[in-house]
Amino acid sequence: MTESELLPEAYAAVLADFERHLAVERDLTPHTVRAYLGDLQSLLGHVARLGGDDLDDLDLRALRSWLAKQQSLGKARTTIARRATAARVFTAWLLHTGRIATDPGARLASPKAHRALPEVLRQDEAIALVEAASATAAEEGPTGIRDAALLELLYATGIRVGELCGLDIDDLDFDRNVVRVFGKGRKERTVPFGQPAAAALRRWLAARSGVARAGSGAALFLGARGGRIDQRVVRQVVHDRVTSVPGAPDIAPHGLRHTAATHLLEGGADLRTVQELLGHASMATTQVYTHISNERLRTAYQQAHPRA
Repeated sequence: MTESELLPEAYAAVLADFERHLAVERDLTPHTVRAYLGDLQSLLGHVARLGGDDLDDLDLRALRSWLAKQQSLGKARTTIARRATAARVFTAWLLHTGRIATDPGARLASPKAHRALPEVLRQDEAIALVEAASATAAEEGPTGIRDAALLELLYATGIRVGELCGLDIDDLDFDRNVVRVFGKGRKERTVPFGQPAAAALRRWLAARSGVARAGSGAALFLGARGGRIDQRVVRQVVHDRVTSVPGAPDIAPHGLRHTAATHLLEGGADLRTVQELLGHASMATTQVYTHISNERLRTAYQQAHPRA
């Protein structure tokens, strides 16, 4: 029996309706939908244990009690903040659909999540990464050529690993050197890439037939068996390639996204442009990269200035 099946009938029914809302109306990814449902099953289960069996029992006191319980269980501030956000989204939807008369989540405060600075590659490390992959690509065959192309594209564009895996061949426009990307919520954006990435992509498209199978379809990047490449494969490729760069931190594909954003800002790009390129809904998400650049400036100053 699943956790949702243990909930009172009224809670289980509304949770199923909310799941459809997230998946169909908001077009969120399955991973995001699962995250919301997990948080809300925890919330509604807590309210049920307090004796609630109706949506009117989902009041501000119950919400605060639930968050306090998360804290007593030792949950991280980031987890508590995320769960508070899920609760606010849920109660706002309940109000919008007429299931409750007032929105208790609108008054729910939550701890600010501590945002650790993401690890990024220095510019010389990033260049070493893509150049090393390119240098050995031909002798490694089609998968080596593919790896060089996807590394170039990840670093050139800062796209998410899920966005990379979802790309089709027709999403590339070599006349303008741009790629069409479908981000969170299926929001479409166009991201430019440079000549090194264009050259690597052309080499991969020429070698792709060596991996393609009848069911490969239009997928740009393919796995060893000819199907659309899996995110786990991309993560393994990045891990394996990064570990060959002396002194480089062991970053994941998202680390290359952070790296691309940081290097754009260090090169003079404005914050709004980086926000558009990365597909961030909020400027606050993009501003973390200015902190990285500031940290690097501070470190360089302390190392170089005689009066630091």
